[in-house]
Formats: sequence, structure tokens, C-alpha cells
Amino acid sequence: MKTLCMDTSHRYLVLVLMEDDEVKASYNTFAWKKQSEMVFVELIKLMDELSWEANDLDEVVITVGPGSYTGIRIAMSIAKVFASSKKKTLYTISTLQLYAGLEDCSVILDARSNRVYYGKYKDGVKLEEGIKTIDEVKTLDEHFIGDLSLLDQEDHNPDFVKNFKELRPFYEKVENIHSLVPTYLKEESAYLVK
Repeated sequence: MKTLCMDTSHRYLVLVLMEDDEVKASYNTFAWKKQSEMVFVELIKLMDELSWEANDLDEVVITVGPGSYTGIRIAMSIAKVFASSKKKTLYTISTLQLYAGLEDCSVILDARSNRVYYGKYKDGVKLEEGIKTIDEVKTLDEHFIGDLSLLDQEDHNPDFVKNFKELRPFYEKVENIHSLVPTYLKEESAYLVK
């Protein structure tokens, strides 16, 4: 079973090629607003490194958000076209879940307007996901990862490659590829600063 995992939803470009749940090749770099320029170049390099062809892939896993409106759609567009044209299986996981992995932690990612995408996880299981203000997050006594610079701390990013591998039991199979849409979490009121 050959698997392609992709995340373009936030500030990183993460590509992972696995065979039978063993990581064979990966690419992970800070690529804020450059994912669309880099994704095919780096994916082709990884595929060539393994001598894999697109038809060799059995399934694709992508993050479905929350995150950058454009960023989420980069991997999602690639995955939807590939999975529907090649009749391959498509899975999704939450961007926040990818950050958490199997760690017991809370994830915060910048949602702009003094807000964060917030997710709380235990052993890979989602306890809560939503939008919080930075001030709300500052009142919480939790172990945070992600955009900690919003809390005047050093950002803490996980091992995305390891997390893609370990989160396999949490992948959600997409039954209707054409109806798949990003998870944004933001509603109109979320854009208003209190």
C-alpha cells in the first residue's frame, strides 16, 4: 500500500511517501505562501527518488483545515483531481490534529484578528476544536504547541512526518470526493474583534 500525505494548510509544505505505513521519503519545510510554487517540484523529486509513478499510489491523505484559505485548497485540489481521475482512496485529517499527533496537548494556529484556531487532543482524539481569542488562550493552563509566538513564546512545531504516520487510525475516508470542502472553523462573527 503506497500512500501520499500532504499538508499545505498553514506555514509549512509537508509531503510524505509511505509504503505499508513505513516512511520511504519526506519533505518538510517552512514555505509560507510558497506552497503552490514548491509542491509539484518537491513531490516529483520524492517520487523520482523512489522510482514511483503516480499510478503506483494507492491512497492520498491531506489536511482539511483549519488554516489558510488558499493553503488548504492547494493540497485539496491536487488530491481531489488525483483521487477522482485515478480512482484512488482519499483520506483527510484536521490540520490541528496533525500538529497534535498522539501528544496530549492543545494546538494554536494564527487565525488573524487576535484569534487562534484552537484544538485540544488526548492520545490523538479530539476533545475540542474551534476559534478562541488570544486573550482567552492566555487564561488556559495547558501544554500548547503551534504558533506560540502569539503567546510571546517560541513557536513549537511537531514532527509532521511522524504524526502523519502515527495518525493512520484517525484518517477519515472521503466517500464523495466532489463534495469535500475545507474546514475553516471561522464564521462571520469570528472575524470581529471584541
